[in-house]
Amino acid sequence: MARKRKGRDVSGWLVVDKPAGITSTAVVNKVRWALEAKKAGHAGTLDPEATGVLAVALGEATKTVPYITDALKAYVFTVRLGQATNTDDAEGEVIATSDLRPDDDAIKAALGRFVGDIMQVPPQFSAVKIDGQRAYKKARDGAEMELAARPLWVEELLLVDRPDPDHVILEMTCGKGGYVRAIARDLGEALDCKAHVKSLRRIWSGPFQADDGITLDQVEALAGTPELDAHLQALEVGLSDLPEVRCLAESVAKLRNGNPASVIASNVEYGEEVWASYEGKAIAVGTYRGGEMQPARVFVG
Repeated sequence: MARKRKGRDVSGWLVVDKPAGITSTAVVNKVRWALEAKKAGHAGTLDPEATGVLAVALGEATKTVPYITDALKAYVFTVRLGQATNTDDAEGEVIATSDLRPDDDAIKAALGRFVGDIMQVPPQFSAVKIDGQRAYKKARDGAEMELAARPLWVEELLLVDRPDPDHVILEMTCGKGGYVRAIARDLGEALDCKAHVKSLRRIWSGPFQADDGITLDQVEALAGTPELDAHLQALEVGLSDLPEVRCLAESVAKLRNGNPASVIASNVEYGEEVWASYEGKAIAVGTYRGGEMQPARVFVG
């Protein structure tokens, strides 16, 4: 007989403004502890030294994680010119240097080649699996790997500031699976000046904004209190990129049991992925088929 997981049946999203110096997994564990939640996960890892939006899903909201993971995200990051590191960030060892410092016009011109559908080779120190092992573990052992390039959609990449000749501040909006460190590395190669990420902040992820986030210190201070619960956002927020259809009372049980049921929809295409609501609450996610929805993922009320 399976053991029952201890904790509360709490569902929703808690947006944490992640500090530097802690892993995303550690943040999730802290949130789960503070809310005494049975189940928690996050929508998109941030490197330990990165800051900003870490959207933590709790309970039934964990079923909406893929829709936030797939959503666009935006980062502001500082690039250090003149130095390449083995980790492509400031935590690594400097492995190459250059005295060249491109001007702003040259940098802006180079940024264009990293916009749109691009192919990107992940950093050697990354969570990509090679022969069943994380690349960063192999890299720590001194191994050099041929990592396959991966597709990435970059919506926008802008130069927003140039505080001094050695540093540029960029803002990027992109799809899932992107490595900001690889953008900095490849920009340095394109400009023949070497580069790495000095600091990185995720300012928004899908519907979640860093400005709306709670700090980890606040999470700890409010642990076990109603005040922390008040910071939770509804699980439905995680479905904001999907069209909403509404179901009648008699359709609720059918959908939750995994059966097709009638829904009310407008401006929804046949075969489109949608989420069904009843009195504003998510019932299921599935496929719209001309007046009916076939559920693929259901939410416990």
